[in-house]
Amino acid sequence: MAWFWLLLAGLLEVVWAYSLKLSDGFTRGLPAGVTVLAMLASFACLSVSMKALPLGTAYAIWTGIGALGAFGLGVVALGEPLGIARAVAAGLVVAGVVLLKFSG
Repeated sequence: MAWFWLLLAGLLEVVWAYSLKLSDGFTRGLPAGVTVLAMLASFACLSVSMKALPLGTAYAIWTGIGALGAFGLGVVALGEPLGIARAVAAGLVVAGVVLLKFSG
């Protein structure tokens, strides 16, 4: 179950990152509210996962899921550029997350 909570925490991190962008500096109420609620839920899920997972592994995978998800959402939903260097960097993050998952 710890991995489930960690995955959910990472997905919620993507939600709050995206809604933070949409909040336009917390000037738009609904996206700002979604940001705060998703942040709290993400931290709660991360906390539950850390009962069974090592701190370093849980935190690195949580941030990796969030970073990759936000990166992908930015490219797909916001039209952000996808260059070779950015794609390689994202691939390296994936490699790091996979290695952490299988190293412990």
